[in-house]
Amino acid sequence: MIKPEKCISCRTCELVCSFGHYQEFNPSLSNVTVMDYEKAAVTIPVMCMQCEEPACMKVCPVGAISRNENGAFVMDEAKCIVCKMCMNACPLGNISFNPVKRKVFKCDLCDGDPKCAKFCPSGAIVYGEAVEMERKKAIADQLKDVYGLEG
Repeated sequence: MIKPEKCISCRTCELVCSFGHYQEFNPSLSNVTVMDYEKAAVTIPVMCMQCEEPACMKVCPVGAISRNENGAFVMDEAKCIVCKMCMNACPLGNISFNPVKRKVFKCDLCDGDPKCAKFCPSGAIVYGEAVEMERKKAIADQLKDVYGLEG
């Protein structure tokens, strides 16, 4: 879960992600991107939201994206043909391409222990059980009904 109001733009999430996956402190290799909206004076960490029905998985012509034992949708590098259709299908743009390594990559939840959440000093990125997220979603749906909101 992302709590944008808590993000302090330290970019620790980008650094620990790239180091954890590639042993390099290189934000361009991170599965997390901190977006800076200067006019609104807001920064927001953006990453794969592990959609319930991911468009990226549906469009992959070789089945390189699947759900792992930790519940994360992950990329199988051995199957991926780097067509980049998944990048185009993601409505939030949370799949990236590394031109040096010629590799498409996305968040894999660090095998159930996401470093971005673990090391976020302000609590802007929180990893929780799906049950807790479903509970919060149900509460949000109830509030929408109470206040007659759509969406």
